[in-house]
Amino acid sequence: MVTAVIVAAGSGARMEGEGDKLFLEVNQFPVIGHTWRNFDRHPDIDEIVLVVRDDILPKFESLAHEISPRKPYSFVAGGQERQDSVRNGIKAASDNCDIVAIHDGARPCVDAETISNTIQATKEHGASVAATKIVDTIKLSDGNIRISQNVDRTHLWSVQTPQVFKINTILEAMDAVDEQRASVTDDTAACELIGQSVTLVESKKPNPKVTTNSDLPFIEFLLKE
Repeated sequence: MVTAVIVAAGSGARMEGEGDKLFLEVNQFPVIGHTWRNFDRHPDIDEIVLVVRDDILPKFESLAHEISPRKPYSFVAGGQERQDSVRNGIKAASDNCDIVAIHDGARPCVDAETISNTIQATKEHGASVAATKIVDTIKLSDGNIRISQNVDRTHLWSVQTPQVFKINTILEAMDAVDEQRASVTDDTAACELIGQSVTLVESKKPNPKVTTNSDLPFIEFLLKE
């Protein structure tokens, strides 16, 4: 059984007063609505857990009526940090969950092929992450605004979500995060603490995240396409 954990408990502090970024409308629907539907309509997903803030739970309940989800879903409260929210979401999965696909609520353009490929890679290898190869020239700064070093991009990837794990693996990794009092910005970093390798799965289509206002026009264009 595959559970999608959609992390939607962030504050969207970089959106410059535009309100909660997850409920900004793009292509005539809230950002989080597109994300939720992508997983709800995917044949490999069996249930969905949405990790949300208590103060916007009513908005999610209203959104559920608009979406009319086909898959079972539940809401769980977010934590203080992202890693706490992820843990809450994983723990809310059904007892017979084998694989958990963790996804940013603010990535509404993820395509079905990427979801399928990450799930399949996890079945084979235990953990996987959607990613794209770095194609820009990369420079290391001196800590200010000057270049200190050229960086070889040959083996560099930009990781995205979904990040997909066998559930026992990610729970063990999260326990290691707690034991070592570590702070991780994504879930693959937790796997490093237990020596679990993570397979990179190339996203064939753009899979951007809504972070600032300038991201919205491009995301709207992708959703229309």
